[in-house]
Amino acid sequence: MFHKILKSGCKAEDAKLRTAERLANLMAVFCILSWYVLWLTMLNRIAPDTSPKLALTDTEIALLDRLISGASHRRWRPGTLAFCLTKLARLGGYLARASDPPPGNVVIGAVSRDSQIELGAEIAAAGNVGT
Repeated sequence: MFHKILKSGCKAEDAKLRTAERLANLMAVFCILSWYVLWLTMLNRIAPDTSPKLALTDTEIALLDRLISGASHRRWRPGTLAFCLTKLARLGGYLARASDPPPGNVVIGAVSRDSQIELGAEIAAAGNVGT
């Protein structure tokens, strides 16, 4: 599963880096990201009713609430990890229909997008935009 996330989710083979040092640095980041996606998916499967603060920061939770408004999935209670990860998966294309299984590694891979959104929000809040 880790290898699938690394290869397909991160699209590691699409990197067009020309030096071994740059490729090694990219692969180090991709390995961390792949582990995080795998961990989130497994955590959601074994403890969906746990607090989202176990895996997400307060800023990430607030951003998900702003980006995906309304009921994320009728199956999960608001304030649970499953509820927040369903919102996160919706950023990656998950439809959250009643008949859909819980989101898997592919759509949870939107974590990288969520992190980019969080970083952008922090930069904008700090007033460092355009400097």
